[in-house]
Amino acid sequence: MQKVNDLCLASSAYVHIPFCRRRCFYCDFPISVVGDRQRGETSVTISKYVDVLCQEIDITPILGQPLKTVFFGGGTPSLLSAQQLQKILVTLDKRFGITSDAEISMEVDPGTFDLAHIKSYSSVGINRVSLGVQAFQEELLKLAGRSHSVKDIFAAVDLIHQVKIPEFSIDLISGLPHQSLDQWQHSLDTAVKIAPTHISIYDLTIEPGTAFGRYYKPGDNPLPTDEATVKMYQMGQQVLTATGYQHYEISNYAKPGHQCQHNRVYWENRPYYGFGMGAASYVEGKRFTRPRKTKEYYQWVQELIANEGVIDWEVTPKEDVLLETLMLGLRLAEGVSLAALTQEFGEQKIQEIHQCLQPYDQQGLVQVAGERLRLTDPQGFLMSNVVLADLFSKLTVDS
Repeated sequence: MQKVNDLCLASSAYVHIPFCRRRCFYCDFPISVVGDRQRGETSVTISKYVDVLCQEIDITPILGQPLKTVFFGGGTPSLLSAQQLQKILVTLDKRFGITSDAEISMEVDPGTFDLAHIKSYSSVGINRVSLGVQAFQEELLKLAGRSHSVKDIFAAVDLIHQVKIPEFSIDLISGLPHQSLDQWQHSLDTAVKIAPTHISIYDLTIEPGTAFGRYYKPGDNPLPTDEATVKMYQMGQQVLTATGYQHYEISNYAKPGHQCQHNRVYWENRPYYGFGMGAASYVEGKRFTRPRKTKEYYQWVQELIANEGVIDWEVTPKEDVLLETLMLGLRLAEGVSLAALTQEFGEQKIQEIHQCLQPYDQQGLVQVAGERLRLTDPQGFLMSNVVLADLFSKLTVDS
């Protein structure tokens, strides 16, 4: 039986592309704003980043097997040219190998590509795209600081359908300022009509240091009330599951057979490589996060080359591995395997978990089905922060 955290089989890579036309008002990711006109090889900034990124990949020790998933996230990866994406993929393949059936995902923004671009992305190996829609109302897109329009969304969807990308996901955000239940219903209905294979719904989080963090405080107007955001979550679950989407993770829905395999690596707490500014790696039970600013990242890569790929990893204590496994695994509809947890952490620890969660079991928020422990849908998912915070508190005290 495979352990919860198999330390030997890193077979996924996240590649951070930090460039955006502008910073969205809710974003706290490490990004670099390059404006509307700089794209791909026409931008010296982007070209240099790709070169340095490939240098990092070239010097990274091989700590697993050929890659089964590659995820280009950002930022806005669709600001890169197909040639630049191909350069990164070729570098990854030469260093680690990429399986012939690998899931190769790319985040794209409406208004950042045309038919020629999306065709070229497909031709170099992109077989899954995630379109950053966020909302289907012009006023909400402007309030969120998005650089695209509703017209751009439908144009992008048409292009993706024309090229017949095998896996197509869209992102939506609930809980935006001034967002009404009627607007949310319209966004859900529109998303279903578009018929992607996958839909992600993220509840807005107000992060310190963002524009929204300066404008609003959680719970204040014009943010929707907690009651309204709960209704939005329930509406999402009801509309999407009624139209054939499986609610397989707290924030994610997929048609049967179309779950995001890369993100499952995170939720199952399996090893993965991370490359690029601000990216995190988790291999051999150790974690490392790269510098979040461009200059510092470039300097770090040069030091990495000078040190022949040696990284000062942070070893994850065993008790933290348990907490991470629970935090991530309970996001999945199937939850976590009690047998695997027992094998990895011992019977006594599993009994402690059962004892901690007993009150929530009685409330119908958690459930043991066979050998799996899971949160119920939707109530358990809605209360996941409360359940996990209590669980973490008690397990930390006990350890």
